[in-house]
Amino acid sequence: MTLGASDPICFIMPKAKIKNKESDDPELIREWPLPVAVTLGSAVRIKGILQEIRSRLPTSVRKSLDMQSGGLILVMPETAKTVFRATTSTVSIALADMAKLPVIPREIEDILAITASERKRWLEDGRLPSAGTRTVRLQGRARRITFHVFDPRVVEDLLDRGAVDEWREEDAAAKAENRRRAAYQAKLTRSLKKQKKAKQVEQNADDALIGLFGWDEFGSDGLLR
Repeated sequence: MTLGASDPICFIMPKAKIKNKESDDPELIREWPLPVAVTLGSAVRIKGILQEIRSRLPTSVRKSLDMQSGGLILVMPETAKTVFRATTSTVSIALADMAKLPVIPREIEDILAITASERKRWLEDGRLPSAGTRTVRLQGRARRITFHVFDPRVVEDLLDRGAVDEWREEDAAAKAENRRRAAYQAKLTRSLKKQKKAKQVEQNADDALIGLFGWDEFGSDGLLR
């Protein structure tokens, strides 16, 4: 049977040919290339998929599954054939759902090449639609954190149509308009202050004239004697 380019690969090879291995015992190896539709071109996304699938495996075999360029790889001793077959089946089934796995914050930042502040701003103003929230417990801590996740198909659409470039242009235009309005408001405030000050000076002068009106007549009548 001829394998296609996207078909998983399973074979046995001497352990000496695997990087960072210490013995020459043969190993069982299975590889799963991941299509761009699943990874969205992000190594961070691949790591997220790895972590998600590891969480579905028994603790004793989780470290046997790792990521490699463009996909995942499972490596086990040749003597663990039964566990290897079971793990292979679990991983294959899990991968079937990974295209629907929600995109988490650090993944969307890598996929769209955006900053955390941009993600938060566009999430708050509705341009970056949330697909709900997810709550996780930090490793080794009792504290839990909740964050927004995103639909992978929505993220893919934003990437394909260059939405981020449009949003940045909109933000730059809005920032320039805000600066213009702020400058106008500052100028108007200064002008009003000057007008108020001028009126106050004029009012003080009028009050002084009113206060002196009839002063000469008052003195000539001898009322000050």
